[in-house]
Amino acid sequence: MSEVKSVGSALPTNYKLNGKQCPRGERDNAEMRKVSYASAIGSLMYVMVCMRPDITFVVGVVSRYMSNLGREHWVAVKWILRYLKGTSRVCHRFGVGKAVLEGFTDSDMSGDVDSRRSAPGYVMTYVGGALSWQ
Repeated sequence: MSEVKSVGSALPTNYKLNGKQCPRGERDNAEMRKVSYASAIGSLMYVMVCMRPDITFVVGVVSRYMSNLGREHWVAVKWILRYLKGTSRVCHRFGVGKAVLEGFTDSDMSGDVDSRRSAPGYVMTYVGGALSWQ
């Protein structure tokens, strides 16, 4: 991954992961068992919790397929890693601007292709830095 080109978004908006992309045969299952998917997801979760809340949603999406991953799911994880490479200088910054507490909400409106459920989210910021998010 050190030689890959970076990308500007954590996951493209038109990129939808679903259960139909899971392996169908034993050959595909054997191929995907070689991939260290759980380790990559664990590393992404560590980065997400410690310093990069901007990838929270996409890490939640790719972690749904840890028990039965397909090629498209692995491609999505590598895309997130490419995003992190390109945004490695992004960080939280406190103390810049007015002391204002702000809250923002959003929903992806039936973004889970398998269950057709929406995923709401929020972020609370203070002086421009995220304090709480879901």
